Amino acid sequence: GFAAGGNFDVVARIMAQWLSDHLGQAVIVENRPGASSNLAAEAAVRAPADGYTLLLGGAVNTINATLSEKLAFNFSNDLAPVAGLVRFPNVMTVNASFPATTVPEFIAYAKANPAKLNQGSSGRGTTQHLAGELFKMMTGVTFVHVAYRGAAPALTDLLSGQVQVLFEPLPPSIEHIKAGSLRGLAVTTAARSPALPDLPTVGEFVPGYEVSGWNGILAPKNTPIDIIEKLNVVINAGLADPKLKTRLADLGATTLPGSATDFGKTISDETQKWARVIRTANIKAE
Repeated sequence: GFAAGGNFDVVARIMAQWLSDHLGQAVIVENRPGASSNLAAEAAVRAPADGYTLLLGGAVNTINATLSEKLAFNFSNDLAPVAGLVRFPNVMTVNASFPATTVPEFIAYAKANPAKLNQGSSGRGTTQHLAGELFKMMTGVTFVHVAYRGAAPALTDLLSGQVQVLFEPLPPSIEHIKAGSLRGLAVTTAARSPALPDLPTVGEFVPGYEVSGWNGILAPKNTPIDIIEKLNVVINAGLADPKLKTRLADLGATTLPGSATDFGKTISDETQKWARVIRTANIKAE
């Protein structure tokens, strides 16, 4: 469900090679971007439930469950969770010249300057957009959302000061933060990122706040449980492998080991969280 070359695609290829090596048969990654990952999910829903077609699903699918009103499938009911893979932090980032240097200072500035701030994102309904909406809901601040067609133009406008804050993924932001052209205020995950260990989490100042880009493997509903369990064991072995874990960490990812049930709970929790945010903020699909 993701375009070639992005971090999720790289994760898919790393895991496909691991599965090929440990299942004794070729595992091929087929990129089917489009319709906010709905095309790939629908193809997986309609595939035979024999374990030979798997979906790399992610946070976007749990958002689409509420945002996309005319889906021909139910992501939670028509697919079976197999295993979580990785979680990527977003970074709450401002221009280096922005007056606030911490999350509390940002909140105070935003409250003193209501509706004068703009949040850029890589598109309406993305985790980056909703990270800002959740932040507003939990802190009482206001800022205007500006949707771009992708992360690159949003980052460009943050660097030039056209927008004041992003909640964008770590990889595109980290070099600018290290160079000092952007200031990272906090990561959005529950735990600090090993890639920027000195950066606090938003949750350290806004208790309960947590947003991440995550993904995992799902299979068509009614895939035999023994197949799901076998895949889960092999995937978790990969997530525990030191070399593979290092390759994932180099992307800025942390692993999501656990049972199929654990991954199913993640999907359920995320679906409910984003449904609340989307309905409260009255967000409509583009």
